[in-house]
Formats: sequence, C-alpha cells, structure tokens
Amino acid sequence: MAAATRTERKKTTRPGEWKIWLLYAVGFVPAVWTFYLGASGNLGADPVKTFEHTLGLWALRFLILTLMVTPIRDLTGIALLRYRRALGLLAFYYALMHFATYMLLDQGLNISAIVTDIVRRPFITIGMISLVLLVPLALTSNNWSIRKLGRRWNSLHKLVYVAIAGGAIHFIMSVKSWPAEPVIYAGIVGALLLWRLVRPHAPKPQACFPPAWRSNRGKEISRQREPFCKNSNIESKFRVPTLTPMT
Repeated sequence: MAAATRTERKKTTRPGEWKIWLLYAVGFVPAVWTFYLGASGNLGADPVKTFEHTLGLWALRFLILTLMVTPIRDLTGIALLRYRRALGLLAFYYALMHFATYMLLDQGLNISAIVTDIVRRPFITIGMISLVLLVPLALTSNNWSIRKLGRRWNSLHKLVYVAIAGGAIHFIMSVKSWPAEPVIYAGIVGALLLWRLVRPHAPKPQACFPPAWRSNRGKEISRQREPFCKNSNIESKFRVPTLTPMT
C-alpha cells in the first residue's frame, strides 16, 4: 500500500520541477539583498527611494525575461516554456513589493496622498494600471485556470503586453532626465512587442534531421525534451543516399 502511494507521488511529480523552485529561490535574492543593504544603511542618501526603484526595476526585468521565452525558442530552438510561469509570477511579486514600498515606506500609508498621486501624476497612474493588469494574470497562472478558461486564458494573458509597455513608460517618466538605462529597457520592450507583431508572419521552423531519421530521432528528442533545430539547409547536406539496383 505504501509502495503504491510512493509510486503515485512519483508519477504526479514533474521531472525537473526542482529547477522551477530553484528559479523562485534565486529570483528573490535581489529583493533580500536590497533589503539587507537598506537595513544596514548602505542604500545611499534616500534608501526608501532606492529600495522602491530597485524592486520596480526587477519587476520590469522579470517581465522582459518572461516575454523573451518565446523569441528564444523561435530563434534558437531552446525550450524554456516551463520557466515562463515562474518568471511571470516573479515579475508580479516584485511589482507588488514595489507598490507596497511606495504605500508603506514612501507615503506612510496615507491613503489620501496615495490616491492624489495616482490621479494627478501620470507616471504613477500608468504604473498602477500596469500593476492592476498583472493581478488577473497572476491569479490565473495555474493549471486549473487554464482548464476552466480554455481559449479565453490565452486572450486574457495577452494583457501582459499592455502591462510591460506601461511598465517601460512608467520607468521613463519616473526619471527627471534621460539617462541611458530607461531608454535601453524601453528599446528591449519595443523589440519584444515588435516580435509579437511579426511572429505570425514569420516562416515556421523546420526540423534539421533528414526525413529518413525523423521517426526514430523524433521519439528520442521527445524523451529528452530536446527541440529540433531550425537549419532547413542541413537536410540537403545529410541526405540519406538512395541505392540504385545493379544491372
């Protein structure tokens, strides 16, 4: 009985799931380290603003990494899809911590001042909209929601493009000058959004193994979770020769 239970548990555990938990652990290191720097008085003259800015910047970084999963797969064949949910949730957690720092440490939980800021300061308005858009995405980032929502799940999660665009605009508008950093991040976000627009019209990748190898090699790749590469010209180089009968 106990052996059967252990077998069932092994079947329900996905291979490589520990890597996802490791990603979560590593993903929270910047927040813990920045908090430690703030607690030890090493965040400069305005530690609250620095802490708040750092959390917001990491939220944008994780959003960028989330949207880079598909282009990386399309361009290189490297499949990182299993990590996309964790990256998206890390982006949401950092955005939430960014807003919580603003509310608690920056504004001292002064609701009137917070509402006034959101209404009258456009960059805070845009940042708040982006955070609100991330909430339903985080709440539905689970298998149960995917099954229940069906095709609507994909439509809902396209809001991430609006959220990341808002995050980039929020970052640019939050700085008083035009340093290179926010411009670079905005450029990366713009490139990802452009890729989303042109991707449906891009040629589909072809397997780089000859037709005679595909049936067996495909099974091997399926077992190893290794993607086909995209070089369509390699088939001509490794074409299996046909034998002509001797007369």
